[in-house]
Amino acid sequence: SPYQEYTKQWYQRRVREIYLFSLPIKEAEIIDFFLGSKLKDEVLKIMPVQKQTRAGQRTRFKAFVAIGDFDGHIGLGVKCSKEVATAIRGAITLAKLSVIPVRRGYWGNKIGTPHTVPCKVTGKCGSVLVRLVPAPRGTGLVSAPVPKKLLSMAGFEDCYTCATGQTATLGNFAKATFAAISATYAYLTPDMWSPTVFTNSPYQEYTDYLAKPFVKQAKKEVKY
Repeated sequence: SPYQEYTKQWYQRRVREIYLFSLPIKEAEIIDFFLGSKLKDEVLKIMPVQKQTRAGQRTRFKAFVAIGDFDGHIGLGVKCSKEVATAIRGAITLAKLSVIPVRRGYWGNKIGTPHTVPCKVTGKCGSVLVRLVPAPRGTGLVSAPVPKKLLSMAGFEDCYTCATGQTATLGNFAKATFAAISATYAYLTPDMWSPTVFTNSPYQEYTDYLAKPFVKQAKKEVKY
């Protein structure tokens, strides 16, 4: 319906504003509001980490969680906690806070929808270096299992990958892939050379509303 189409455009514009003006996302509920229904999360790994104390070892659990909508948004969260469930919950929240937009492009002719990385990009974490290379349509994701999950969640259909370093360290492997994916918007290609029309940032646009003191509404008591 026209209303649904208008609502969709409004959501897309607001999400675009967050990244265009580099607004910090400080609450996971903001991402839930804009992308909530489309987001899927996956636990990449849960690993025990230990600290040596006088009484012995103190074991905690470290969770790596990837979150994405399979259509241009991806986030990665890492959280350490005493319990597995708490670590996963915290990692999901951090993954939502780190959601980034993903730029997709073409391997050759610009036919159909963008399907691969727009250019060769590289990401690095620790000793692990991940390189993403554009691939022709129909190639699929030529990759190890960890980057494959992240690339598919980001919305890539075809991509060649190259990795060096200690890729068995899953945390660094995932972080390097995430860094490479986030680098897709770091390149200013000729198709983005059109003159920039500068507009007020949302802070400036809604300054009157933001200047108002926030009054917390008192909860109504429900009598049974």
